[in-house]
Amino acid sequence: MNSPTELASPIAVDIYRARRERVLAALRAQGGGIAILPIAQEVMRNRDTDYSFRHDSYFYYLTGFNEPEATLVLNASAKDGEPASILFCREKNAERETWEGFRFGPDAAREAFGFDAAFPISALDEEVPRMIADKPALYYALGTSAELDAKVRGWLATVRAQSRSGVRAPAKAEHLLPILDEMRLVKDAHEIAIMRRAASISAEAHRCAMRATRSGMREYEIEAELLYTFRRHGAQAPAYRSIVAAGANACVLHYPPGNAIARDGDLILIDAACELDGYASDITRTFPANGRFTPAQRELYDIVLAAQAAAVEATRPGVSFDAPHQAALKVLSQGLLDTGILDKTKFGGLDDVLAQRAYAPFYMHRTGHWIGMDVHDAGEYREAEGPPDEQGARPWRMLLTGMALTVEPGLYVRAAESVPEGYWNIGIRIEDDAIVTEAGCELLTREVPVAADEIEALMRESND
Repeated sequence: MNSPTELASPIAVDIYRARRERVLAALRAQGGGIAILPIAQEVMRNRDTDYSFRHDSYFYYLTGFNEPEATLVLNASAKDGEPASILFCREKNAERETWEGFRFGPDAAREAFGFDAAFPISALDEEVPRMIADKPALYYALGTSAELDAKVRGWLATVRAQSRSGVRAPAKAEHLLPILDEMRLVKDAHEIAIMRRAASISAEAHRCAMRATRSGMREYEIEAELLYTFRRHGAQAPAYRSIVAAGANACVLHYPPGNAIARDGDLILIDAACELDGYASDITRTFPANGRFTPAQRELYDIVLAAQAAAVEATRPGVSFDAPHQAALKVLSQGLLDTGILDKTKFGGLDDVLAQRAYAPFYMHRTGHWIGMDVHDAGEYREAEGPPDEQGARPWRMLLTGMALTVEPGLYVRAAESVPEGYWNIGIRIEDDAIVTEAGCELLTREVPVAADEIEALMRESND
């Protein structure tokens, strides 16, 4: 049996403690109060079987603790000698541990994870009303869980029932998550190290899938190569439901891996990556099932690759989150005009295509999203304040060193009378994960080939 010290890194404990201190400082700056943050619940899959447990990202970000039935309480109004960070968790239980595995228990969890105090989870409903009594504010994830909302109402009711004794309930309830969102937007060195390792595992999985793919394989066979490689290298799970799409299926943005056959001449679009130690990666590659791009496929592929290069060049500190998207749009739109997929006589030049959004039938998503603990990570994409744009929206926020985002342009050309037949049913997306650096950005996921020639060379090696 692993000991608590073996299961929790002392370095990581210092990081989690420092994060809790940042939250406490933010709450003190707003007048103090109590913050309550539960971990995710276990969910039943079907009779006698649960879905695999996955922690709540916010809870894990502040604790590193990964057992079900746990709640974190932060007391920003703590007086000298009072605990400011308190964990509620399951008690030790030899019988349940025989069935379900090791539990820390409150005492060991307090020591191993650096909390000021810890209590059994069974004491939560007794202790929380005492903790929130006479506090100026209560912070929690407002409106995100009906069960949590009900618990909070019950705790407040318990406190209000003591009003004749002079006990007062918090005067206000505040949303806790915006504070954490801002913290999570900029990654520290600990986070980037995990993300870099997750990216490396995911890149290896994509290389394995490329090497294994042959015309005649089914999509789920290719997916199996990915899942095997994730686990073989220690990743706990896929970061999201994998997309393995052959032929026309690649034009379905969130296509689930099915049993379609990858036919000779088809492109395979794989959007898949692993989650490692609570952090996601996110990679998309598109490659030919037989190892050779057709001229039409190569033409569109190179347009998408050029669009990604333009977006990567635009990803740097001090530019808006929207800048990479706009850079990619220009390249993609010009490519649609150059290939005749968009008729110049109908749509005019590049500026007209952009103004009319004529590209939208072929490129209907944005060029990136935040990535971190969640594959679509926490954080606002627009500033809280500022002059609205022409559509009345708040201004885009500026990129800062340490932010992490994907760069993923694509083209999806379905069969249509207005489109030259040679481009029908070609779907291409190229996606990498980027960390914004002082000099621009670092792509974490380039251990898997991205240039068409390099992809063909890798696939030839596997056939030799």
